[in-house]
Amino acid sequence: MLGAGPAQAFSLEDVTARAKALVDAPYQAPVSNLPPVFSKMQFADYLRIQPRRDKFEWHDLDTPFKLAFYHQGMHFATPVAINEVVDGQVHEIKYDPVRFDFGGLSFDAGATSKLGYAGFRVLYPINRDGVRDEIMSLLGASYFRVIGKGQVYGLSARGLAIDTAWKDGMSEEFPRFREFWVERPKPQDRHLVIYALMDSPRATGAYRFVLRPGEDAVLDVESRVFLRGEINKLGVAPLTSMFLYGPNQGVRGNNFRPALHDSNGLAIHTGNGEWLWRPLNNPSSLSVSTFRVTSPKGFGLLQRGHEFYRYEDLVDRYDLRPSAWIEPKGDWGPGKVELVEIPTPDETNDNIVAFWTPDVLPPKGQPMRHDYRIHWTMNEPALLEKEVGWVKQTLRTDGEVRQANLIRHLDGSTALIVDFEGPVLAKLPSNAAVGAEVSVGDNAELLENVLQRNPAIQGWRLTLRVKVKDPRRPVEMRAALVEGSHVLTETWSYQLAPRNGPNP
Repeated sequence: MLGAGPAQAFSLEDVTARAKALVDAPYQAPVSNLPPVFSKMQFADYLRIQPRRDKFEWHDLDTPFKLAFYHQGMHFATPVAINEVVDGQVHEIKYDPVRFDFGGLSFDAGATSKLGYAGFRVLYPINRDGVRDEIMSLLGASYFRVIGKGQVYGLSARGLAIDTAWKDGMSEEFPRFREFWVERPKPQDRHLVIYALMDSPRATGAYRFVLRPGEDAVLDVESRVFLRGEINKLGVAPLTSMFLYGPNQGVRGNNFRPALHDSNGLAIHTGNGEWLWRPLNNPSSLSVSTFRVTSPKGFGLLQRGHEFYRYEDLVDRYDLRPSAWIEPKGDWGPGKVELVEIPTPDETNDNIVAFWTPDVLPPKGQPMRHDYRIHWTMNEPALLEKEVGWVKQTLRTDGEVRQANLIRHLDGSTALIVDFEGPVLAKLPSNAAVGAEVSVGDNAELLENVLQRNPAIQGWRLTLRVKVKDPRRPVEMRAALVEGSHVLTETWSYQLAPRNGPNP
């Protein structure tokens, strides 16, 4: 731990020095300190352990922010050190079981004598004055989640991803935040500053987070990462989410929910100004999609469409789950955005990962710097430039042909219906010569390409019907609306996933 010294500003440089010292020393894996009563705990029992509101950190101070802690248990087997920074001085926030309501769990009081905190929460009156709601959670590895006003937790962010879905079958490495420092906010502060020290067998890192609550929550991130071992694929600003099914893939079984997901697409704003929209899939086998993006202007996993009818779920409220948009600061150079889609049978598994990966990694001992802002929002159109239309929805269905007797005949093809909307489309005159630029990979034949106005949304509907040649191979498709040489919309980039077994 960084000890107290002469009064001076605590900064990212202090944590960076710790990360640099770690990279020059052999990695020491964390060791569990959990007694069996906590290590063998079931999830339902772990949820019974809740922080006491009268024991929140800063509960007796005049500041809108409060901290509450997660107790160790289950796979949260090693404690993380949590410190408070006051006027440049560092003070450890020591573990005390009196901070928790154990929900009637029965165990020897001595079992907690050597335990600690697994992570912490940030609380703030985001929805109602005087009522502090949880707005940020930091728990497990380098995961964290943030929400704004009226939102509920959905997707997560991470500090770093290492060898996610690497082709040679190496196990993914999950760096962990092993220590935190939180600046005590002043009464007038409407932001919170958090520092984190990351460690793993092949990387260390220093992070500075500035959390700004609001209608949309904003999190500014500064990262300094050191590599201590060979890495095949490094994921910067990774996001992790869940997609089980949606209209582009079809409802599973007899389920009243039209869609079930935390995110339904990957959006990218490339360095050359193009906007991309990639609807998500729950594939039958692992799928990795790569998008060459030098100097990205932004990317994120979005939950487009927050109308309740899209989900019809009063319990989990997928309609209130935010999108996360990464806005890089500075020039990140050559690299690519990668999307990993993993098969999942249910919604309990996060099966979607997206991150940016640089083409060139620094040598050991040289810090890699990536600064960025994360917008946690339900106002996805505001992320786009004003003169760009967007994909409202993608619908997938069995392809059909209307016969002379008006009866529809299924012909074994696949149809994709893509609705585009936005002010740039709504204000077009009635005689506007709008066209669709469409491309289909060599594994499919384009049978039909029909573009028509969609007055219900003051936009346009594109219907594509394709015949897949080899169902064991994916089909890549792209489409954008244009008026002459002027591009009106983002590019819809869709993949018909291969079918290696039953349709997911």
